[in-house]
Amino acid sequence: MEYEIQLLVALAVGLLITGGIAGVLAGLLGVGGGIVIVPVLFWLFDLLNVSPAVAMHLAVGTSLCTIIPTSISSARSHHKRGAIDVDMLKSWAPLIFLGALTGGILSKVLDSSHLTLIFGIIALLVSINMATPKTLVIGQSVPGGPVGKGAIPFSIGGFSALMGIGGGTLSVPVLSAFSFPVHRAVGTASAFGLVIAVPAVCGFIWSGLGVADRPPYSLGFVSVPAAVLIFSVSVLTAPLGSKLAHSLNPKRLKLVFALFLFLTAIKMLWSVFMAASA
Repeated sequence: MEYEIQLLVALAVGLLITGGIAGVLAGLLGVGGGIVIVPVLFWLFDLLNVSPAVAMHLAVGTSLCTIIPTSISSARSHHKRGAIDVDMLKSWAPLIFLGALTGGILSKVLDSSHLTLIFGIIALLVSINMATPKTLVIGQSVPGGPVGKGAIPFSIGGFSALMGIGGGTLSVPVLSAFSFPVHRAVGTASAFGLVIAVPAVCGFIWSGLGVADRPPYSLGFVSVPAAVLIFSVSVLTAPLGSKLAHSLNPKRLKLVFALFLFLTAIKMLWSVFMAASA
């Protein structure tokens, strides 16, 4: 019993620290705190012997839940600095919302290995992009029409929902590739996080209702205790990250985070490979 109490205390402290780091990164790098929260939750659920069949769904759903208050805090901070492009937000928000809702509903038919594979592949690509010294530029402006106002935002919303991340991880590199100013990309992405998280969480809650082997106090595929512990800290540290984003050159930090993300992606992809070959 004493060991179990010590383990739970250690896990609670770990979740609080995770929330703090995720909040800072959400504001500083525009990558979205979920890119940190999902793998940490995945490992913690493994320590708690949560069934592998639902562990990744719980990690993704819980991460999306924490993004709601964190993105509100981060977006408010960026808005005060005039870093949110309102026209871009209005243009992309409807399709991002629809894509996120679709991703959340799809979690009903995708198993844990599928979600892990999606997270691992995209996280690997994001880590390589972050580690590349020169920003990839493929156009001088964001395209219009069905691609720029349809396919791109819908894909960002859908894949972000399935990964349990906010808008920054995918939208900041995409906007930067079309010569969008980086600070405005980060600020606008913080608002995208809310547009993604709300419908995606609803989808993951609905998908997980009545599913067996979930830990206590879970609402669908959302672990309520884990979500509360994480966002109780991340909502406080997100404005700090936003402030640092306007006063620091984050290149070195991006390299360190890219390495963490690369190793995490490799580990997740390896776990999928080993499970498939077993």
